[in-house]
Amino acid sequence: MKPPMHDQIPTATDIPLLHLEAVTVAHAGAPGARPTIDGLSLRLARGEIGCLLGASGCGKTTVLRAIAGFEPLRGGRISLDGRVIASVGVGLPPEARRIGMMFQDYALFPHLDVAANVAFGLHALPRAVRAARARELLALVGLADRAAAYPHELSGGQQQRVALARALAPAPLLVLLDEPFSNLDVEIRGRLAEDTRSLLKAADATALLVVHDQEEAFAMADRIGVMADGRILQWDAPEALYARPRDRRVAGFIGRGDWLRSETLGMGEGADLRLRPGQLLADTDGPLSAVLESARFRGPHHVGRVRFETGEVTEIELDAAAASRIGEPLRLRLVGEPMRFPRA
Repeated sequence: MKPPMHDQIPTATDIPLLHLEAVTVAHAGAPGARPTIDGLSLRLARGEIGCLLGASGCGKTTVLRAIAGFEPLRGGRISLDGRVIASVGVGLPPEARRIGMMFQDYALFPHLDVAANVAFGLHALPRAVRAARARELLALVGLADRAAAYPHELSGGQQQRVALARALAPAPLLVLLDEPFSNLDVEIRGRLAEDTRSLLKAADATALLVVHDQEEAFAMADRIGVMADGRILQWDAPEALYARPRDRRVAGFIGRGDWLRSETLGMGEGADLRLRPGQLLADTDGPLSAVLESARFRGPHHVGRVRFETGEVTEIELDAAAASRIGEPLRLRLVGEPMRFPRA
């Protein structure tokens, strides 16, 4: 998106729904301690689903808390729908920000039935309007027949959908989701991530979520920010993060792969190469040579561990015939262009 010219009035499409500009958050602690969030910026368009992805302790949840109004800013500002909601020393209270939040533990009220949980944040509306809105949201999340049930009578996935319906009920400008699948069994997380994306899109919602699992991020998000040390290393579409990472830490964090020195593959000197699975193949006419140290079946193919003359090791996919040649040299060929970064 190109910025507007100085003599033009920005249109609605030029203004992101959520805009973080050089946001800094520093918790109380020793003087000179590194900020938890350090000059972080991002733009999220209306109707987009964004995701913050990174290792534990990188500051993901702190970003959500700052947007929601639970953490004061030490620098920068946060705007929502063109309105500044937080800056240094100033901030709208959380209840005035028109932000819905779905907590990690869902925070459902055990003494209220499902319909009452969904309608909880609508107390300013007439009773009939609250009830109608709850029915609408429960239908959206596929739980219309569970309105009279209590949270303890629901599965984890159903509780998650009730929590999402409650966050959407007041028609917020933005929905924040903090590790929405962490309390669920691993085998159902991927499916629920796809379902949650569909529900958010059906509600025409704009959302920002925090996860630590790449598969969940890729299933959910239109744009992903890979975080480290309180900063976003790259904010981009999932496909771009995987295929065109701009930072070696992003390349190493996103997707599977191995690092090899450029000299090992005869591709010049002084660079580190990131290879994705399938980029090195066994080929009797290949220009590269390595010794097959081990192999194992990982349906529908075998995976082998090969060692080059330089001592570097990587994994490659093999057919059954090549996998039987443990201890022998293999000829290899490179498919495509590996990602290249200056030597660390």
